[in-house]
Amino acid sequence: MDASLHPFRRYDKNPILLRSDIPYLCNTVFNAAACKFKDRYVLLLRVEGLNGLSHLTLAYSEDGYEFAVEDSPWIMPSQDPTYEVYERYGIEDPRITPIGDTFYITYTAFGPYGPRGGIGYTKDFHHFQRVTLATTVDDKDLVLFPEKIGGNYVMLNRPGGIGKDGGSIWITYSPDLVYWGKAKVVLSPEPGWSSSKLGISTPPIKTERGWLTFYHGVKQTGSGRLYRIGALLLDLKNPEQIVGYTSHFIFGPEESYERTGDVPNVVFPCGVILEPDRTIKMYYGAADTCIALAEANLDDILGLCTTRQKRGGQLLKA
Repeated sequence: MDASLHPFRRYDKNPILLRSDIPYLCNTVFNAAACKFKDRYVLLLRVEGLNGLSHLTLAYSEDGYEFAVEDSPWIMPSQDPTYEVYERYGIEDPRITPIGDTFYITYTAFGPYGPRGGIGYTKDFHHFQRVTLATTVDDKDLVLFPEKIGGNYVMLNRPGGIGKDGGSIWITYSPDLVYWGKAKVVLSPEPGWSSSKLGISTPPIKTERGWLTFYHGVKQTGSGRLYRIGALLLDLKNPEQIVGYTSHFIFGPEESYERTGDVPNVVFPCGVILEPDRTIKMYYGAADTCIALAEANLDDILGLCTTRQKRGGQLLKA
């Protein structure tokens, strides 16, 4: 593929984590959140147990490439009556957003009433405290912005999108992380590579041009769903306003470990780390079976976010 249109380069030792790297019995490992803590790289792994239910486990690295996985799970479905029924079938797809000295963890709580968006936090990656279940309808792909905007916490999420329902990216605001409102649609599926549904993949990165986040677009094909990745740039002061986004996917399944697995033809990042040299490390789940790494230059990504404007309720090229 043309490197100028698809700027991510896969790590040549992919996948970086397999089921065999988990120190206890499990089915798969995938969809990991990522951050840096005390000069170490941290991944928060979604691990699916042999019973088919997911929990979250920590892994650490000195260089961002070779990770050592903790001996036991860190966050399990809650037994607290406030949360238990909503997490009964597992907790999935975490994201990590540092705000000050606190690391907020958003995740999908899954139970008999469907998926809901959970928020918790840690300050030391030993103790984890739940804050709230932020959504009441089927909802996935919650990410928080790394600072307050206009005095409010800001969240991107994807209500709906379950089964054959389409799903759009929404933005919503909160004074306290518990009560959320003023929700608006940011971006909806369009004909082409993301025609079925969208969802935010990674927490926003603050850049000189706007808040940069990666999102997944899904296309329904004759052989199932195909998950690929685009980039979205939002205004720094008014993040419900789109500065630009990629009209084409910039990363998609190509390698065998992305094409074949429990859910084939899926690349699904939940964490990115921006290095001092403006390299973006993107950690992604591949085919719901392993974790892989790809890297790109920040400026190359920003250059692909073409300017758009709203006209008649639709987003068009400027």
